[in-house]
Amino acid sequence: MSEIPQKSAIGELFAPLAGFGVTFSNLFRPTVTEQYPFEKVPTKPRYHGRHQLNRYADGLEKCIGCELCAWACPADAIYVEGADNADLPDGAHVSPGERYGRVYQINYLRCIFCGLCIEACPTRALTMTNEYELSSPTRKDMIFEKQDLLAPLHEGMLAGPHPMVGGAEDVNYYRGEVTGPTAEQVDWVREQRPDDPTLDSASKAARGETTLSDPALMRDAADGGAR
Repeated sequence: MSEIPQKSAIGELFAPLAGFGVTFSNLFRPTVTEQYPFEKVPTKPRYHGRHQLNRYADGLEKCIGCELCAWACPADAIYVEGADNADLPDGAHVSPGERYGRVYQINYLRCIFCGLCIEACPTRALTMTNEYELSSPTRKDMIFEKQDLLAPLHEGMLAGPHPMVGGAEDVNYYRGEVTGPTAEQVDWVREQRPDDPTLDSASKAARGETTLSDPALMRDAADGGAR
């Protein structure tokens, strides 16, 4: 067996200096202090912050209530209950296809912001925003409900529930082929909910008077501006 080389006396003498080398090299560098919350430094584009449930361009929700995000969560922070669109009246849909997420909760007392739920989502319904200021004096307020997580309705979107675009299947939505509400959808909502505040902008979008042609708006319509 080979013998372990022994340190020389000079090496043992300078060993502590080498150990403190990192400390001394940083001793005279300027101190960088972020004056939070008075000065808020923007996060990186792919920062994992608060979750968001996204919508399609016509206003229908992307979540289909499959619960894959809940199964993928290692912290058991997500709770989902699905329901059937067939149970809604007059052919209305909350999301394309057969199912939608009736109940959606995220417990931010448990969430570790790992992003595994994002990878599990088959329709890209769930993404993560750059919002990181998540605090509350009560535990109850840290459990976000579906209405807290849903992306806002952008200009030209029609609030659901309402029928899918005529002649379109759920796969057409998944492929991004639905670019906005149609006149038939607007007429249906006008008949069912004449006081719906999204009717005016959706009607203009259906007539082609306004479009989501701006790349930023197209991104928002697809993903709610989330990463």
